[in-house]
Amino acid sequence: MTTLGKAKVEAGVLLAERWILAALRHRQFFSLVELNRAIRELLLKLNQHPFKKREGSRQSVFAELDRPALRPLPTQRFELAVVWAAAKVNIDYHIQFDGSFYSLPYQLVQKKVEVRATPTTVEIFHQGTRVASHLRAHKPHTPVTTPEHRPKSHRAHLEWPPSRMIQWSQTVGAHTAQLVTQIMETYPHPEMGYRSCLGIIRLGQSYPLARMEAAAKRALDTGAVSFKSIESILRHSLDQTPPSAPTPARSGSTHDNVRGAAYFERGGETC
Repeated sequence: MTTLGKAKVEAGVLLAERWILAALRHRQFFSLVELNRAIRELLLKLNQHPFKKREGSRQSVFAELDRPALRPLPTQRFELAVVWAAAKVNIDYHIQFDGSFYSLPYQLVQKKVEVRATPTTVEIFHQGTRVASHLRAHKPHTPVTTPEHRPKSHRAHLEWPPSRMIQWSQTVGAHTAQLVTQIMETYPHPEMGYRSCLGIIRLGQSYPLARMEAAAKRALDTGAVSFKSIESILRHSLDQTPPSAPTPARSGSTHDNVRGAAYFERGGETC
């Protein structure tokens, strides 16, 4: 604020004190409503009072200059940002924040972004520019997706069916199809399973399909249904190794110092 502007503000405050506070200093009020009504009456009188050195009043100047320049108040109240965080855009053009997933333009895949979160809103910035804004999801694992953020090929299938991933897996084998199906069903929205399924498809470009099918069978048998499990099985060639048989439980021992259950059933008596 300039010195001239500061002086005008201080003069306005002084004028309000003289016209309002001084006029009310000896009056007694018994409610806030009554006090506000008295202040409003004196404020209206002050604004309608003619200027001494120019035409008009504060009210006429406001109507002529200020009112036409006013804009409507925002529909939502201003909220202070409570959380700033960094994130990286995943292959499914979503970031993960506070347990949920938020979309942003697919061109930003693999880019680093900043997240500004309030109790009701999640905003995403890239290099200082806001690229997405979403209502905040308070339920964990909730995908929040804006259709315009999808590539054109994805927009043609707004609800991407799991069958599109399964179609490739069926060309590999029944176990691979079952594996991909289970991965897609793990997430509340198919797009959330992209990262695992696309990773498996990439592995299929590096390994023979027979090994992929064997690795999928091993993952299903062990309950390790994920991309990382398949990758580990193939990297360590576990798909080419028969699963080790479980070690049979030992029925007993012939050592003289191990007496066995029969000894204790007799109350510790020797034969």
